Amino acid sequence: MSILMQLLQSGWNALLEYLSAHVLTCLVPAFFIAGAIAVFVSQEAVLKYFGPKTKKLLSYSIASISGTILAVCSCTVLPLFGGIYKRGAGIGPAIAFLYSGPAINVLAIVYSARILGYDLGAARAIGAIVFAAGIGLIMSLIYRKEESLKDAAVFDALLANPEGKKWWQQIIYFAVLVGILIFAASKNWIVTGSLLAVLGLLLWRWFTKGEIGMWMKETLRFVRLIVPWLLVGVFVAGIIITFVPQDVVTSWMGGNSLLANFIASFAGALMYFATLTEVPIIKAFMDLGMGKGPSLALLLAGPALSLPNMLVIRSIMGTKKTLTYIALVVIFATITGYIFGFITQ
Repeated sequence: MSILMQLLQSGWNALLEYLSAHVLTCLVPAFFIAGAIAVFVSQEAVLKYFGPKTKKLLSYSIASISGTILAVCSCTVLPLFGGIYKRGAGIGPAIAFLYSGPAINVLAIVYSARILGYDLGAARAIGAIVFAAGIGLIMSLIYRKEESLKDAAVFDALLANPEGKKWWQQIIYFAVLVGILIFAASKNWIVTGSLLAVLGLLLWRWFTKGEIGMWMKETLRFVRLIVPWLLVGVFVAGIIITFVPQDVVTSWMGGNSLLANFIASFAGALMYFATLTEVPIIKAFMDLGMGKGPSLALLLAGPALSLPNMLVIRSIMGTKKTLTYIALVVIFATITGYIFGFITQ
């Protein structure tokens, strides 16, 4: 009974910490952005850059570096991913965006270089961009038949609903929403409050009550879709992290074998890392003897995946595609970590 109580307490503590640290400052703004994408971004705009028929060089370039502007974690990016995927984005560019969001934000790259070393920081930046494009391309190739069917449905809907806001209004509106997300996450309340006031002015001048109502309805739909799975995943991840001893983990990841890199990638895929928290955790593991290769593997797999993240992705695009995405991230991270460890040893 005491072990059961410890398990429940660990999960509950992780859940409380997550809710207090992330929901108001990160997830809530992200949900509103996702709802806004679903309602106000025209499908023409999504298809122009992320659509299955867009030139791959353009779509994957934009999707692979999109994470540099958002300091988001593997869970905060989910409603944004759900929004663009719902609006007709091809699975390849959408997956590239899903990976790049938490993996290559500027804060994480700079922080990694300062704390873990410039070689690891540079390897993380380059590896994450290559991962985003490579995994997206492979997903697009594997599911190309389903994407061709999706194309027809998307363009039928496109013909039925061609209206959208003016491009300059969308740029200003979404810039304000992204600014609220970034400054709320950094707890800069003066700037956040100012941006909220600007948002209120924009809604008053540019949007009807019906449009605002549609925005709220779509935002609530994403909340209902994502939050239950997210909370369950955070609870379970808290149990896993608490009861896996650090000395056991580091003893398995102290060298640079393929097994050590695979364990680091797989463990990172299961663990939840809030934005930037992966850096001090990996620094502690390195101080206990973790090799540079497994450290990079954990850096590349950890921020992009987590147990909560997996559960929610499955609810958005299904079990088969989710398992394929997870496998590709773990395999890419394992091989990259092994090569990096071999070069730097």
